[in-house]
Amino acid sequence: MDAPGHDRSGAQVPSSGSQRLRLLSANIQAGSSTRGYHDYVARSWSHVLPAGNKRGSLDQIAQLAGEYDIVGLNESDPGSLRSGFTNQTHYLAQRGGFDYWSHQPNRRVGNVASSANGLLSRLEPREVIDHSLPGRISGRGVLLARFGGGDEGLTVAIVHLSLGAASRMAQLGFIAELLHDHPHAVLMGDFNCPIDRPEMQALFRATRLQPPDCVVNTFPSWRPQRAIDHILIGDGLSCSGACAMPAARSDHLAISLELDVPHRALL
Repeated sequence: MDAPGHDRSGAQVPSSGSQRLRLLSANIQAGSSTRGYHDYVARSWSHVLPAGNKRGSLDQIAQLAGEYDIVGLNESDPGSLRSGFTNQTHYLAQRGGFDYWSHQPNRRVGNVASSANGLLSRLEPREVIDHSLPGRISGRGVLLARFGGGDEGLTVAIVHLSLGAASRMAQLGFIAELLHDHPHAVLMGDFNCPIDRPEMQALFRATRLQPPDCVVNTFPSWRPQRAIDHILIGDGLSCSGACAMPAARSDHLAISLELDVPHRALL
């Protein structure tokens, strides 16, 4: 068998007619540091003020992200007081060497803090679309990027779901309508719930997304006991090597995997 090669993006290309991409999903907590539950109180100021070496944390995250082809971000500050008015997704794109990036601001707390879903990519997306998600409290969204044409194209959706089960059910129902018949879909982010929840099972029934072969605990980062961050893939894709790793000082671990995508899904 011929050895895999590499395309111009640097991504590994298996000899089986598919392209191997490395994916990473990370809730970066806007670069804040949380090393235990006590920090939510003791370091609450870091969530609204531009202090606590956030730039150093972002540099660590950029070093990690730079090893991947497509990165989904949650809680990336789009440029408010707490980030020193730095668009953190743009900063990570520059530091990580990504040619393509996009962000979706969603939740804002006055003028002092804001949060966004973000995309970093070495592949050029054909289009990137922002969708608002339903929920008891407005402000959540899904960032959807298409890398190939038609229903066979690779579609990557980045999401940060609500804490409440009823809101998550509505949000996943909306996402299911977007992805329902896509064999080459990826849905990743902070779901705030494990795979076995009823709303997740409803998502699997309504789409071609598949439950992962194994779950990876990602929260809290200092003693991971819950699998609430996920990378879900459609039945036309295959993956391997799912694992969790620190995203600097965030309260979530990042999750990564290697994805084999048919060439036709990227054309």
